[in-house]
Amino acid sequence: MKRIVKFFTSKFFLCCLLIGLVIAILGGAVFMRYIFSGIPPVYEMEEYTPSLTSKVFDRNGKLIHEFSIEKRSMVPLEEIPVDLQNGVVAMEDRDFFKHAGFSVRGILRALFHDVMTGRAKQGGSTLTQQLSRGVFLTQQKKIIRKIREIVLAVQIEHRFSKPEILQLYLNEIYLGSGAYGVKAAAKRYFDKELDQLTTGEAAMLVGLIPSPGNYNPFANPTRAEARRNLVLQVMYEQGYISKEDLEKAKAEALPTKAPAAQGDKPGLYFIEHIRRILEPKYGTETLWKGGLNIYTTIDIDQQTIAEQIMNKKLLEFDAVIAKGLGIEIDPNDPEADPRLIDQKENEEVPQERLDYPRLQGAFMARDVKTGAVRVMVGGRSFSESKFNRATQARRQPGSSFKPYVWMAALQQGYTPATLVKDLPTMFYFDGRNWHTFDENADLYSLDLAAQSFIGSKAFNVWVPQNYGGKNDGWITLRRALEKSKNIVAVNLIDAIGARKVINVARKAGLTAQLPAVPALGLGVSVINMDEHLAALTTFANGGIHTDNYYIEKVEDNNGRLLEEHIGEERAEFSPQDSYLLINMMKGVVDRGSGASVKVLKRPIAGKTGTTQSHRDMWFVGMTPHTSAAAWMGYDDDTSQEKYHWTGSTTARWWAEIMAEILKDEPADDFNVPEGISFSYVNPNTGRLATPTDPNKFLEAFKKGTAPSSF
Repeated sequence: MKRIVKFFTSKFFLCCLLIGLVIAILGGAVFMRYIFSGIPPVYEMEEYTPSLTSKVFDRNGKLIHEFSIEKRSMVPLEEIPVDLQNGVVAMEDRDFFKHAGFSVRGILRALFHDVMTGRAKQGGSTLTQQLSRGVFLTQQKKIIRKIREIVLAVQIEHRFSKPEILQLYLNEIYLGSGAYGVKAAAKRYFDKELDQLTTGEAAMLVGLIPSPGNYNPFANPTRAEARRNLVLQVMYEQGYISKEDLEKAKAEALPTKAPAAQGDKPGLYFIEHIRRILEPKYGTETLWKGGLNIYTTIDIDQQTIAEQIMNKKLLEFDAVIAKGLGIEIDPNDPEADPRLIDQKENEEVPQERLDYPRLQGAFMARDVKTGAVRVMVGGRSFSESKFNRATQARRQPGSSFKPYVWMAALQQGYTPATLVKDLPTMFYFDGRNWHTFDENADLYSLDLAAQSFIGSKAFNVWVPQNYGGKNDGWITLRRALEKSKNIVAVNLIDAIGARKVINVARKAGLTAQLPAVPALGLGVSVINMDEHLAALTTFANGGIHTDNYYIEKVEDNNGRLLEEHIGEERAEFSPQDSYLLINMMKGVVDRGSGASVKVLKRPIAGKTGTTQSHRDMWFVGMTPHTSAAAWMGYDDDTSQEKYHWTGSTTARWWAEIMAEILKDEPADDFNVPEGISFSYVNPNTGRLATPTDPNKFLEAFKKGTAPSSF
């Protein structure tokens, strides 16, 4: 015994004990350093922003879309139903308002289970621990993570009040099906706002917390009901609800399926266009998780109407095409598909039906002065094809290009009453440039002139034709536009030069490649609808160009302004030339190829366009306040010539849409600028009309340019 006592009092033992204590202290310090190194500063939670939904609003403040990866909305605690708050506390942490962040009893119970089973278990966690794990830590089941979770929970409790912690928890918790937070879950499972939830519905959401997949009412209704009833029973036992409330809530039916997904919501082509603008600017994380508020120019009511009318009209054309294939379809059935109609199960579909493409269309409307885009229809179905034909398709504009030619002529001194040549004209290409044969030459002279070029592979002869093949000789510039005379267009380019026309198109806003050839006036170049609309709108705006724009402003999730549209105007053409052109374009509607638009009974300037073999059919029209473009055709350039559809056909459904869009717009006429005078002229000769002339027409001129002879 003395030896034992002597050993424990010896210097050797005391040294060993001291070394052991030092090692233990150092080891503990290293361990705690390791623990704390994996814990972020708790003050970061004050600035913590979970993944939020970015909201898109139309021009009237209507919510029309949400960008989100996680369906989540942050709501203050006072907007969360008391039953939902009480249910969470009752089921997940009944001592929430008493403990300092962790429960010793819960930890011992979980530790005993882990020792007995030999594996970690996510049990015994308070709401604060669950919050710390959800916000800052991983879900990995390790003892080290559990210790960090407890330390962080204590820090959170020290820094935040209980209501603040509960609010963060209820907005952060994952409740399945992509829903984070109780607001998103209420919408996901019941299609309700939080203040509309019943006690039973609140209890069902609480029941999802430990295992959203297992207690999902759509996948496991029996488990979901049992879990809901358990939550209600616990709430009753803890005094949160009465016996009457308990029985009433248990009798509630659970939802059997998710709220019906809408088909193509209106405006999806516009929404995708917004995404393509904002995502490169702010980044994917900010757009999809940052909770932006995006205020746009679109009018969702007008957008909805435009989509409905365009799809209805194109389906009617589909019915005509299908009939040619021996298929009868209901033009009033939006789901009708000529490829599958009348096919029996397992019956092979004929190849001609499988080859049938759907006729496509596009429509776009904007404010004349500001450029704010009110409507954008990029095709018949966004879910079927995300290709936006209003902004991405490059199509030939056909005769809707002619206003640029007529503006170039006005700039060179032509007037609406100037006589222009609508006579057969032959053009030849000598390998470098296009030239016209002298119309006064006889056939022998023309043949002789061609001899020197016939041996060249580059030699080419082109004789443009008017639609319908009719020539009117010499006609006024106005009438040539109203009748959309092709020969006049190419003769004007030959007379004034293609470069001047290209310069007009560039100043108006076209950026597409435009070849300096006579056929330019027939719209042989390919352009985008959005550019074409903005460019032609320049003339309706008194020669002042404004670009299309789509976003009024963007705010962050705290309401801080990130960007706001500031309009930019460019005076590109004189108000006088612009008015003369618009006044002639009004004649296209009053007496020309756009006559179907007269049903709107208001001043409208416009131009039809039909390309070779009827592959593209356009109408672009405008009032002093609103301009719009419509197009229809096939994505694969299939000809529609046999159906005799033209730009006038497109003008008809353009008019149907605009009848709705313009119903609240005043029927104003275009303003007459200073420097314009009016004189009565004979529409055939272009000269002054006598007082008794039955055909006299009141024509507009720049002062000093009106004809002086009768």
